[in-house]
Amino acid sequence: MKAALLAAAAALVPVPALADALIDNVQGITLDRNGQVVRFKAIVMDKDGKVVRLVPPNEPPHKPTKKDPGPRYDWRADLKGKVLLPGFIDAHGHVVELGFAALSLDLSDTRSLDEAKAKVAAYIAANPDRKWIIGRGWNQEVWGLGRFPTAADLDAISAGHAVWLERADGHAGVANSIAMREAGVTAATPTPTGGRIEKTAAGQPAGTFVDAAKQLVEKVIPQPLPKERDAAFLAAQQVLLGYGVTAIADMGTTLDDWLSFRRMADIGALRVRVMSYAMGVETASRVGGKGPTPWLYADRLRMGGVKLYADGALGSRGAWLKAPYADAPGQTGLGFNSDAQLQNQMSRAAMDGFQVAVHAIGDRANQQVLDAIQALSDTYAGDRRWRVEHAQIVDPADLPRFGHFTTIASMQPIHQTSDRTMAEARLGAQRLAGAYAWKSMLANGSKLAFGSDTPVEKPDPWAGWAAGFTRQDADGQPYGGWRPEEALTREQAWWAYTGGASYAGFAENKFGILAPGQRADFIIVDRDPLNASPTELRKTVVEQTWIGGEKAWERK
Repeated sequence: MKAALLAAAAALVPVPALADALIDNVQGITLDRNGQVVRFKAIVMDKDGKVVRLVPPNEPPHKPTKKDPGPRYDWRADLKGKVLLPGFIDAHGHVVELGFAALSLDLSDTRSLDEAKAKVAAYIAANPDRKWIIGRGWNQEVWGLGRFPTAADLDAISAGHAVWLERADGHAGVANSIAMREAGVTAATPTPTGGRIEKTAAGQPAGTFVDAAKQLVEKVIPQPLPKERDAAFLAAQQVLLGYGVTAIADMGTTLDDWLSFRRMADIGALRVRVMSYAMGVETASRVGGKGPTPWLYADRLRMGGVKLYADGALGSRGAWLKAPYADAPGQTGLGFNSDAQLQNQMSRAAMDGFQVAVHAIGDRANQQVLDAIQALSDTYAGDRRWRVEHAQIVDPADLPRFGHFTTIASMQPIHQTSDRTMAEARLGAQRLAGAYAWKSMLANGSKLAFGSDTPVEKPDPWAGWAAGFTRQDADGQPYGGWRPEEALTREQAWWAYTGGASYAGFAENKFGILAPGQRADFIIVDRDPLNASPTELRKTVVEQTWIGGEKAWERK
């Protein structure tokens, strides 16, 4: 009884505000949970780096009374009228791979095979002691090559080194003859399930290995040391923070990646929030045991899901199609699993409470994943938030199925601008009605989450945001937008990079928007993105990135 009276009395006493900090004098803009624009002039934050209140433009941070004169802030930051936005969330990326790409030979800016060869030769000259030359980023479509690169292309400039270069999408790689010899690859080497070895007219390995066949070479490449992985993570984190990305879904976290995240967090170096999706069920089990990990390090790290693959990529003709490729009539791509195998993997993850995210690019792969979701949803009911990663080429007949069973379409708008001409060549215009169908996904009741697939593309949310509501590239092409009926509104595209991406990772109660109770993850930029043209939006400069109410990055 005494305890009850004390509790009742305490409820009558004015409770002092818990807020300890004030981010003041800003042009604040966010979306609420209904997708409506909210403008504010200050953020009141508590000791844990959470938002207490967004201060409307015409109100003071606190209205004092006799009983509650107001908080005395531990500190106040005057941002002198700068524009403040919630941090972006990249719904699909590869963090450590981004770091290695930043620290190694990068061919993403090459526009021809000769230019790429010159860059490889220069890299070899600068690193003569390296036995293996590792790089990534080539794209034969950008080169206008009309074929895959070959070992013969590389042999003339390899100077006695083994060379292995991954394609931009990570679904193919090209090796020189030395690398193939180190790997023991010959004409007699069988093609693994879910892969393809490109062959010469004489039946010899040509040098390019697609999807599962990549492992034939990668298994003999020296693995990075833990300290090199840590350096790669730190490099990736700087890139992400510089673009205003405060959280990312790491799709395909290996055990080594997870250990690197933990090492960095243990010393206070993990700034960006990582929603981890394990590379396969076995990795998830080794990390999480009976199920997802808790949120760790003040909501900076959690392994909550499993990443699986249904097919490859469109650029390497590994995307699994219902009908043959228009530019390769004998090929329909690569299905990685039988229906039973995919359902078994998804079931194993779901029974332990892991969220399931499945890579599916081709229309046949998307159908297979949707079939599996339908088959499993009676057993694993409730709010599962099944994720289909990419969902690039979908049969229009299958689009309505994305609105069932809390399925999320995790898509990358920048792929549409990068791949549209290739997609037309690969499929033909008549088969593109369900391609990059963002508006249809929302119309059919699916939730939409946007990301970059970095390092396949730069983790640039500004370019992705602009593409989301224009369906145009940086040059404004094509005029009027590519299949403009699938364009979103500016606010819908923004939501997919913030609240939609957090929802896709079961993080909507943690971060993603600026609202009371949410982590104070925000960025300071040089313009109002809602009043900028698409060209101006792409040029937005991030000046500061704050995570949990602390400044994590500042442009020098």
